[in-house]
Amino acid sequence: MIAEKSTKDTVLDQENGIVFPSKIMLDLKDLKKVYPTPKGDYVVLEDLNLQIMKEEFVTIIGHSGCGKTTMLSMIAGLNPITGGNIAVLGNPVKGPGPDRGVIFQSPSLMPWMTALQNVLLGVNRVFPHATKAQRKDIAQYYLHKVGLDGAFHKKASELSQGMQQRVGIARAFAIKPKVLLLDEPFGMLDSLTRGELQDILIEIWNKEKITAVMITHDVDEAIFLADRVVMMTSGPRAKIGDVLKIDFERPRTRKTVLEHENYYTYRKHLIDFLEH
Repeated sequence: MIAEKSTKDTVLDQENGIVFPSKIMLDLKDLKKVYPTPKGDYVVLEDLNLQIMKEEFVTIIGHSGCGKTTMLSMIAGLNPITGGNIAVLGNPVKGPGPDRGVIFQSPSLMPWMTALQNVLLGVNRVFPHATKAQRKDIAQYYLHKVGLDGAFHKKASELSQGMQQRVGIARAFAIKPKVLLLDEPFGMLDSLTRGELQDILIEIWNKEKITAVMITHDVDEAIFLADRVVMMTSGPRAKIGDVLKIDFERPRTRKTVLEHENYYTYRKHLIDFLEH
């Protein structure tokens, strides 16, 4: 099959004359990030190429300082691109936009606002033509999904760190983004809370099927959540070093993943990469 891009959203199969939707949601081409320093340019990322499909969940691992967060912040439009291109459904990323939702390690909530008000901040901006009641319904639906039924009207400052991160997850899903970006969202949580929130995240994702890109240091988390695990080389001049396809059926449970015959093969592959 010879396929060529014909429009932003379609791919043309020249041999069969069939037009079908492009499956590429996020396209990173020859991405480069340089920071000027008194001693000369510091090249964080170089020649980084990655294509992420619609409805795919990709986790990204690599050593500290390899540019994972820099790459994610460039996709989010929060950090300017030095070279190359990032596109969502063929549209170049020029800055932040509602087509990309971000969940940070720290939830970054407005502490004086309630959980509901924090989620409504995004909902009100993305759905300005909806009625007030409709916007409230959207915010409450996602707060319910993350298990915060009893905390709608609690101020963010009164919530535990785990509960604040639940609000962060609800806020990101509520704006209905095309791409969900997660920067180690569970990195600061204890293992029990971390497991609970992984389950909540994947339960909502299974229903919404939003393309997701998540940075993690946790090999087990990377395997449990992902369709593919992308491994980045150490910086400077970091790029994609290896990609591991995870062939576990969805929806998954922790038990079935741990008992799968390929689980420890995947785990060894990732650890071997990180240790070299």
